Amino acid sequence: MPFEYIDFESAKNAEGLRMVVVSGVPSPWGEGAKGILHVKGIPWKAVRLDAANDEMAAWSGDRSGPVAIYNDEVPRSNWAQILLLAERLAPSPALLPEDAGDRALVMGLCHEICGEDGLGWARRLQGIHAGLQGEPGFPPPVAAYLGDKYGYRESEAPRQSARVALLLRLLSTRLNDQKSRGSDYYVGTTLTAVDIYSATFMALFKPLPAEQCAMAEALRPAFEASDDVTRDAFDPILIEHRDRMYAQHLELPLSL
Repeated sequence: MPFEYIDFESAKNAEGLRMVVVSGVPSPWGEGAKGILHVKGIPWKAVRLDAANDEMAAWSGDRSGPVAIYNDEVPRSNWAQILLLAERLAPSPALLPEDAGDRALVMGLCHEICGEDGLGWARRLQGIHAGLQGEPGFPPPVAAYLGDKYGYRESEAPRQSARVALLLRLLSTRLNDQKSRGSDYYVGTTLTAVDIYSATFMALFKPLPAEQCAMAEALRPAFEASDDVTRDAFDPILIEHRDRMYAQHLELPLSL
């Protein structure tokens, strides 16, 4: 569903769902939240994040994005909070299965992608380390800023690569198992939240092409840079799944 960017002052005074989003890059947490709202057809308005704006931070409770604010309810910045809000606002189509076991599996896989120490977290730390070491990764000023945010420690860099590889193999093994059962999806035979998050988090390894993802091109190499451990663990089925989810369910081109 198309959405509209509005200025901060307008957002503060508006009703309904507004979401503070990172602009200029395919931030996977933000793109995942956008994808959930698109699939559910939930109307919302976007506010571009200004991390230096104290008033915006006071309103949203954070200096990052995404942060979802619905009417006068408490702001929601965690991936699970945003997902559960969307499930409440538009129960159909459901992105969490009714079956308790399948629901737990979807939430668990989402956490391993989106949560602290998950795929996105470890991949960011990988890029931070590379940039601070003068290798392909985030530019040093960006790496320094993100390093403070993500708790970067140089001594833990080898663990982050191992963690990324472990989680990539977890996801690709699941997709290959599902493929052998005739399913294109992570759980069951229909779209769930984990399919959306997996698709959007692939931007951290191979962003969509420029005509579909008009990101700041200076940062594209930082997103694509990988070490040998990561390259060895990356199964093409992850990109095949990403492309299928965008073709069948998600909105293109990205609106950054």
